[in-house]
Amino acid sequence: MEKSKKKMNYNYAFVFYDVNEKRVQKVFKVCKKYLSHFQFSVFRGDITPSKLIELEHELKMVIDDEEDFVCIIKLINDNVFGEDILGKRDKSTGEDLII
Repeated sequence: MEKSKKKMNYNYAFVFYDVNEKRVQKVFKVCKKYLSHFQFSVFRGDITPSKLIELEHELKMVIDDEEDFVCIIKLINDNVFGEDILGKRDKSTGEDLII
């Protein structure tokens, strides 16, 4: 008997990418529409399941599958992971200004 696969409703995501410089700005703009810029080629933040589908679709339209790499880490919420930041963060993203 086959187990039914339960569809998860992810509400938080990390995106990091390594794409050809011809497409960096396009990928950046797509990610910026949905998530907060965290560091260089890394975005993160709250996202609805439907917006996550839109994000993935838009990224697929921009990247070249043969040259580019995009990873989306999906989480149920922002309380299920630990985060340690080591070293100097070169630039502020504005997230630290949110009270």
